[in-house]
Amino acid sequence: MKAHSRISLLLATALILLPALRLKAQDWVRTGTNLGNDRIRIAAADFKPASDDPQTPALKTAFDFTLYGDLAGAGIFDLVSKSLAPQAAPGLPSEIILDQWSSAPASAAMVAFGSLSVAKGRLIVYGWLDDARNKQNPQVLAKQYNEEASLDAARSVAHRFADEIILRLGGINGIAETKIYFVSSRSGSKEIWAMDYDGQNQHQVTHLGTVSLSPRISPDNSRIAFASLGREGWAIRMYSLEINRLVSFPAGVASGLNQSPAWSGDGTKIAFSSSRSGGSEIWVADAGGANLRRLTNFAGPDASPTWNPRTGEQLAWVSGRTGLPQIYTMNADGAEVQRLTDSGYAISPAWSPSGLFLTFSWNRKYGPGAPGGQDIYVMDLASKRWLQLTHDAGSNDFPSWAPDGRHIVFERSVGKRVDLWSMLADGTEQRQLTQSGNNFMPNWSWK
Repeated sequence: MKAHSRISLLLATALILLPALRLKAQDWVRTGTNLGNDRIRIAAADFKPASDDPQTPALKTAFDFTLYGDLAGAGIFDLVSKSLAPQAAPGLPSEIILDQWSSAPASAAMVAFGSLSVAKGRLIVYGWLDDARNKQNPQVLAKQYNEEASLDAARSVAHRFADEIILRLGGINGIAETKIYFVSSRSGSKEIWAMDYDGQNQHQVTHLGTVSLSPRISPDNSRIAFASLGREGWAIRMYSLEINRLVSFPAGVASGLNQSPAWSGDGTKIAFSSSRSGGSEIWVADAGGANLRRLTNFAGPDASPTWNPRTGEQLAWVSGRTGLPQIYTMNADGAEVQRLTDSGYAISPAWSPSGLFLTFSWNRKYGPGAPGGQDIYVMDLASKRWLQLTHDAGSNDFPSWAPDGRHIVFERSVGKRVDLWSMLADGTEQRQLTQSGNNFMPNWSWK
């Protein structure tokens, strides 16, 4: 066979095998994050209005939209399109005709349905989950909710019902009630903001009128640690969500740069980077700001620590000791340093809840004239295998894991716009969460 024919054959074979090889490369991520399980086909019926109160239509619309979005984004369901669902809105178990839902075109295995009403300022929701193919005993779940009537309450109830469904069918805790904390400049200065996991209910938390960066929510969701520029320079500050004001963190105030705080999984310690001793090093203190000690002491800057939340015995961080920044791990006492990335420009590590993976931002072909791109990667720490999650879509940075270990939120910069996106941990189902202002450095709550 001629040389050019052999080359053509090899190229053709490679093109045929490429999708299969890419899927195979994702297998370890999908298995480790439980994304490889077969998806359950589920339908979410529009809930039946059960009152004439003028608030009912708007609250029902918000509830239906939120429930559908929660189930669609869970990563464990094949959600029936609204266009394929039966038109009837069953409000009670006696009103649902399961054959209509289990047969084509819906072909649903499970159906979520119920009723919503408003009475005397209270929102009342009855929700059921039925096995559409079990005609004798279809009920899988039944829930009742009674809250003060508001749009926020309608969304909150939908989140709670979705999480109940996800737990019952998937055996995992859902993330519909979790929050994402981030930096936004939309108010004129870079302040700390918060939003629901799906991008709803975006609101400003701090009002300091300065530059604040790198918010990190505590494991009990009571405090936010962040870096902020004040009269004394860059300091690690602590904001209490219980009393809505700054509280003391003495270890975070010192000369030089103090940045990138990170909570340990048990909430008792905070690691951060500080140049108080000269170069930027990793330091750790108790959550109250006492017992400060230095973990690194190397030439070149060290920054962006993140704890192994499962063990609390390891940290990953970024070091420039060999030139360009790379990702390293070490024990909590600073021993057993290991380098994970081998080239390019690697920053912003975040440890998965399981302790099995790191996600980080990596430009593998960084340098003058190089066709590199800043993308999100995930690495299996046992094998050091990595997988690229974002491709050819702006500059991507600051990934953060959801507490289910199945979703990642990150920052994406395209032109002059910077927004927050979420995706499944294998890079699929990417969704934009912010639309207003520029938004940076997201951090997903622990629960």
